[in-house]
Formats: sequence, C-alpha cells, structure tokens
Amino acid sequence: MAGILGKKLEMTRVLHNGKFTPVTLIKVGATKVAQVKTIENDGYAAVVLEMTDGKKVTLHEVPATGKFENVAKDDVITLDVLDDVAEVRVVGISKGKGFAGAVKRWHFSGGNASHGSKFHRALGSIGWRKPRRTKLGKKMHGHMGTDQITLKHVPMILVNKNHSVIGVKGPVPGARNSLVTLTF
Repeated sequence: MAGILGKKLEMTRVLHNGKFTPVTLIKVGATKVAQVKTIENDGYAAVVLEMTDGKKVTLHEVPATGKFENVAKDDVITLDVLDDVAEVRVVGISKGKGFAGAVKRWHFSGGNASHGSKFHRALGSIGWRKPRRTKLGKKMHGHMGTDQITLKHVPMILVNKNHSVIGVKGPVPGARNSLVTLTF
C-alpha cells in the first residue's frame, strides 16, 4: 500500500455528476523520499517519505510495494501517483474535547430529572463486590477525543495538480491544518 501525507485545509462543496458533493480539501506539501529501507540492511522493505511544509518537516514510513517499489533516495513524489486511484484510506487524529462525563462520552442515559431523583448525570455502578477493583475497559468519565480514526474506501472527487490539493468525499477527522495520511 502506497501513501502520501497531507494537511487538512477545509470542507467545501463541488459540483460532481450534476449534484453538489461535500468534499474535504487536503493540501499535499512537497514530498520526497528521505530513505529507502531494504531487507538486507533493516530487515524489512519500506520507504520513508519526508513532507516539508514551511519549516516543519514530517517523516512517514510506508511499505515499499506498489507505486513505491522502484524509488530511490531524494526522488520527488508528485500527485501523478494518484492518476488511476479512485478510492483512498484516510487516517487522522480526531479533535480533542477535553474531560467529559459518562453521559457525553459514552451516551449514557442518566436518571430521572424530576420526582425527587438525585441521580441525574452520574455514572452509576462501576462493578460488583468482587474482584474489588474496576475492570479494565470500563466506560467511565475521562479524556475524550484525540483518537486515531481511519476511514476506508473514501472516494476521491478532485485532484488539482497545480495547487497540490486533493478533494475527498465527506468529512475527514481532525481540525484544520492537522496531518492526514492518505493510503491507496
């Protein structure tokens, strides 16, 4: 699976097949091959991509298969690799939402709001007497967001090679200017 790095710009809509389609615009920066890992030297075959966005440099490792099979160090990766690609897999980090209670985080129903009830938005029971600890994975209050989200089979609607912008259908996880990985 080959992949490239991009930066989420914004959502907009484009006219596609006679209908308005919501798309997320992703800016692909200057990408080059920083290192080629081989089975003899590193124990596995991979390509390390380097994306430069202003002063910020981001490294990303992808398998040396498909379109990245015959690349060498310092080769420039352009949007020409997306010529025959119809769908991509998008990986991003979701927006952080801070500390959240169980009702907001896990959609617990809570208790009655009236008739003298004192159980409104509390968590409730967290387990039985034994084994005298909270079991791992218990849905409780805590930090919400900043999770890695993967969207599979996302159609590519737009590829603008002049501005290095890709348009994929629908929303993409993360805030504006967040790093997004596109694999195909």
